[in-house]
Amino acid sequence: MAGVLPPADRGRPLIDRIVAHDGARRAARAGFVASGSLHLLIAYLITRIAFGLGGHADPSGAMATLANTTDGVVILWAIAVALVPLALWRLVEALLGLHPAEGSNDPDDASVGNRLKALGLVAVYCSVGYTSVRFAVGSRQSSSERNRGLSSILMQSFPGRAALIAVGVVVAVIGGYYAYKGASRRFRDDLKTSGGRVVVALGVYGYLAEGLVYCLAGILVIVASVRVDPSKAAGLDAAVKTLGAADSGDVLLVFAAVGFAAYGLYSFALARLARM
Repeated sequence: MAGVLPPADRGRPLIDRIVAHDGARRAARAGFVASGSLHLLIAYLITRIAFGLGGHADPSGAMATLANTTDGVVILWAIAVALVPLALWRLVEALLGLHPAEGSNDPDDASVGNRLKALGLVAVYCSVGYTSVRFAVGSRQSSSERNRGLSSILMQSFPGRAALIAVGVVVAVIGGYYAYKGASRRFRDDLKTSGGRVVVALGVYGYLAEGLVYCLAGILVIVASVRVDPSKAAGLDAAVKTLGAADSGDVLLVFAAVGFAAYGLYSFALARLARM
């Protein structure tokens, strides 16, 4: 019967049996679809900002857009639910090492670096899921507004500013790593097959553009903390609007929007091609 573990697997540790189960893998892969959809919405919001229509270009802006649609609440709950198994899968990877592809004995699968990356993704998925639930139950406060409020409180003391600088460094490093991962095509290690030219092109551009935007967001948090300026410590939305305020800002915003759209489409491909 489909989805039932064969007798040979029943003596294995429970966690190994769970991650080997086809149903668990399918549930985790659904999270990539949710992530891809949100990236496409953020790309749309960045485009709106490029045309002077305003908005918040971050996950909360995407959630607010969904909340205003006819079936928005249902979609928001669906996104939150879809991200749960993917977050749990990454948590297993962080605790026990990457679950290797069939027939793989790659020792790097259990490396500290891979475990830390998996743990970082757990935090991201939990944050996005929490934001989705907030908007599903009626909250309309954007992440940028919450970030500015929290930053304003933290900037009142030296330890608070130091904590913000540390956060900015982490975000900038993650963004830099994403850009490197795209430029070097190392993301292909995450795929169980090559994916073809289109998938690789989406991965290269998506990782590169999104990485650069997040790197800028981290740098802005650092600068804002040093200058005690909470308005610049608003995360992704602040980075997007900083791009728009620069010379040739519209061009930079289009670059960012296309990058987020590319990553969104790449996430759809991950739903089938991710190595899990």
